[in-house]
Amino acid sequence: MKTLSHLLASTGIVLSLGSAAFAQENATVAFLMPDQASTRYEQHDYPGFKAEMEKLCPSCTVIYQNANADVALQQQQFNSVIAQGAKVIVLDPVDSAAAAALVEIAQSQDVKVIAYDRPIPDKPADYYVSFDNQGIGQAIAQSLVDHLKAKGVPDGAGVLQINGSPTDAAAGLIRDGIDSALDASPYKTLAEFDTPDWAPPKAQEWAAGQITRFGDDIKGIVAANDGTGGGAIAALKAAGVKEMPPVTGNDATIAALQLIISGDQYNTISKPSEIVAAAAANVAVKLLKGETPEATQKLYETPSQLFVPAVVTAENIKAEIFDKGINKPEEICTGEYVEGCRKLGIIQ
Repeated sequence: MKTLSHLLASTGIVLSLGSAAFAQENATVAFLMPDQASTRYEQHDYPGFKAEMEKLCPSCTVIYQNANADVALQQQQFNSVIAQGAKVIVLDPVDSAAAAALVEIAQSQDVKVIAYDRPIPDKPADYYVSFDNQGIGQAIAQSLVDHLKAKGVPDGAGVLQINGSPTDAAAGLIRDGIDSALDASPYKTLAEFDTPDWAPPKAQEWAAGQITRFGDDIKGIVAANDGTGGGAIAALKAAGVKEMPPVTGNDATIAALQLIISGDQYNTISKPSEIVAAAAANVAVKLLKGETPEATQKLYETPSQLFVPAVVTAENIKAEIFDKGINKPEEICTGEYVEGCRKLGIIQ
């Protein structure tokens, strides 16, 4: 993978990397993530945040916790890091509504909260850093709609819609974006599902029931992330579907990239989590210094910085993923995916 600074530069993000000397020395910063259903938190978000904090404030202590989709556990972790002296908490909430109380607790004790990835609508945090979730939903759905049109799928054909967790405000934004694209399209939504905890097995179970119900009438599946999309693909394969409908995703996980290469998944969203993690670290250091971080916009009355990601399909996977150094061919082009990588020009 290319250096983080190269990734940041390639997306037009300019971060101040020379402020380490001015950061509050020996401060404690917490990085609290919501679940392990997605591998991104351990593989990308936390490493990216920790690496940037080490540059900006080498004397700072970073505490990492993952709530494993447990609201009560996240509350315990939140209270624990405050007791351990955390001055800034980067919080990706399990439950966006429940997180409002956590923000209130922190702010009453002069602890700053950076909402991360998922917004906290009911209580403004001190800052919000994320990719543009509504834009993501709109992009993956519009990409699918354009693909169906290009394939000559007739107006009135049906698609399934698999949303994320009903307790995740970011999932709601993704859903709103999907709705905007599908509502403006000539296609109809056959059925829709909110996936508890973003759990792929639950998405798979629901999709299996819809395959039994609608069969060949399913001409596409808009799934809100790669895990739910992977669940839908597993259901299609288990049902013996020979002509797979295009399935969307989001996160550009290794499994999803391989499914795109094999032709089983139509698209995903490339959003290197390290970019958002590095931005969160920069905001954390500014807050430690008593500064007011600049915001590009406000969302839910919270100063925000939202990054715009890229849609990835088989047509541009080489340019968006491999040429930019987000993943290396040897990570993806293994076993049964070698031949597909050759066909797409990823390897020789």
